[in-house]
Amino acid sequence: MEETPSGTPVGVDDPYEHAGRCDHLTDDGRCRLALEAARGRRDAPAGFVAARRRDGFACVAADGAFRDCEEYRATTDTRECVRCGLAALPVADGADDRRPLVEEHHLAYPNGETGHEITVGLCRWCHAKVHESWARVDDDASPAPEALAAREERRSRVVTEAFEPASERRD
Repeated sequence: MEETPSGTPVGVDDPYEHAGRCDHLTDDGRCRLALEAARGRRDAPAGFVAARRRDGFACVAADGAFRDCEEYRATTDTRECVRCGLAALPVADGADDRRPLVEEHHLAYPNGETGHEITVGLCRWCHAKVHESWARVDDDASPAPEALAAREERRSRVVTEAFEPASERRD
């Protein structure tokens, strides 16, 4: 099983089995990173930008050749846990400092062995199980009772706060 730089398991044997659409891929199949770098709006390796320019800025990873692109990156939107399906609920801006229910979990690290960043969303409870035990990202799991309780507590708080004007919440 793949491991983090500190040696804890990430819950998969091959991160590329869970790799999704590259974050830099545009709707028309081009590499946004190379396009923006060519326009001076972002930094990217000059050789990478030149190679993409020669190929009409075509995205190498668009056809699933993730390993062939040195700048491939697939990060999650953390809307739900890929392991147990727990849906994330947002915390109102400034309402409190509690951790999100669903967090970004790295399967591959940008400076690690692959050089790529691949993430999925895991709830805090599944995240702990993956890092601290034999649990795998693709296990068929149900949300932990603590996770369901935290989600329902957050849901009731969001509903309660939704009816209180911001001007009344501030002193």
